[in-house]
Amino acid sequence: MTAGLLASDRPLAEVYDMALVDLDGVTYTGHEPIPYAAEGLVAARAMGLRTVFVTNNASRSPSAVAEQLSSLDIPATADDVMTSAQSAARLLATRLARGAKVLVVGADALREAVRAEGFVVVGSADDEPAAVAQGYGPEIGWPQLAEAAYAIERGAWHVASNLDRSLPTARGLAPGNGSLVLAVQSATGVTPDSAGKPEPTMYRLAVDRAGGGNALVVGDRLDTDLAGARAGGFAGLHVLTGVSTTRDDILAAATYRPSYLGTDLRSLLEPHPRPERSAEGWWTCRGAAARVTEGALDLDGQGGTPLDLVRAACAAAWEAADDGRPVDASRVAELPVA
Repeated sequence: MTAGLLASDRPLAEVYDMALVDLDGVTYTGHEPIPYAAEGLVAARAMGLRTVFVTNNASRSPSAVAEQLSSLDIPATADDVMTSAQSAARLLATRLARGAKVLVVGADALREAVRAEGFVVVGSADDEPAAVAQGYGPEIGWPQLAEAAYAIERGAWHVASNLDRSLPTARGLAPGNGSLVLAVQSATGVTPDSAGKPEPTMYRLAVDRAGGGNALVVGDRLDTDLAGARAGGFAGLHVLTGVSTTRDDILAAATYRPSYLGTDLRSLLEPHPRPERSAEGWWTCRGAAARVTEGALDLDGQGGTPLDLVRAACAAAWEAADDGRPVDASRVAELPVA
C-alpha cells in the first residue's frame, strides 16, 4: 500500500466487507451523537458492510458501549465491540501464565477484561504483581498511580491500554490515558508496552474474531486510528468529525496518512476520487487543484467540492514532502469542508 490517497469508483461500503469503526469523535462525542453517524452506518450495513467498533477507551465494557450505540440508533451488541481493555488483557496473555497477579489501574471494565483472561487482579504493589495494566478511569488519582510506580520499580511489566494523551468530551479535550501513563513513566523511567492504537493489535484481533477479510479502518485521529491502519496494512478512512483536521491531513507524515477522506460517516456510502497529477505540476481532483511552489501550497478551489480541494492539497503536499521539499507548515491554513 502506498502512502497516498486511494481511489474507489464504488461506495466504500461495497468495496470492503468490514469496517473497524472508532467511537469517540466518529459515532459520538461524550454522550452526544455525531450528526449523520447513525444514518451512514445503518445505510452501510444495509449494503452488506459488517461493522466492528474498535475503541481505545478502556473505561467501559463492551456491553455498555453497545447499549449507548443502540440508544443513538446504531444497533449493536457486545460482540460488535473491541476495547483496548480487551486488547491489553490479550497482550498480557502473550507473556504471563493464567493465574498470574496483575495490578490494574483503571476502571472496572479493565479489571473484568483482565479477569476474563484468567489473571488474578490485585490492588497493591505489595501483592507482588507480575504486571501492571493501566487504562483510563475518571476516578484514578495519585494513590493508584503511586501503586503502579512501586510495582514497576520492583520489576512488574507495564502494559498500557492505550497512549492517547487527550480524550474528546462534549466540553472539549480532556487528559487521556496517555497523560496518566506519562506520570508513571516519568516516575519509573520505564516505557510501557501499549495494547491500543496506533499499535494494530486491536484491529487484527477484531478481524480475527469477526472472521472478516477486506477491512477498512474508520477514525478521526491520524496519530492513533490512521497510524494504526498504516501499521497494520489496512486502508483507512479519516472522517472530519473529531480531533484531526484537514490541515493535519495536508501536513501528515507518511505513517499517519489516510487512504480516504470523508466529512462524516456518510462517506461510507460514496465513491472516492483520487487526485491526478498534471504535466504542469498541479494535482487536480474533479476540478479542484493544488501544487507546492517554493514551500507554499497554492490552491485553486473553483471546481469540485471543498473536500476535493483537500484531497488535491494532500496529494500535492505529500508528494513535496516525500521528495524532500516539504510545504511550510506556517503557510498552511485549515480548509473548511462543512
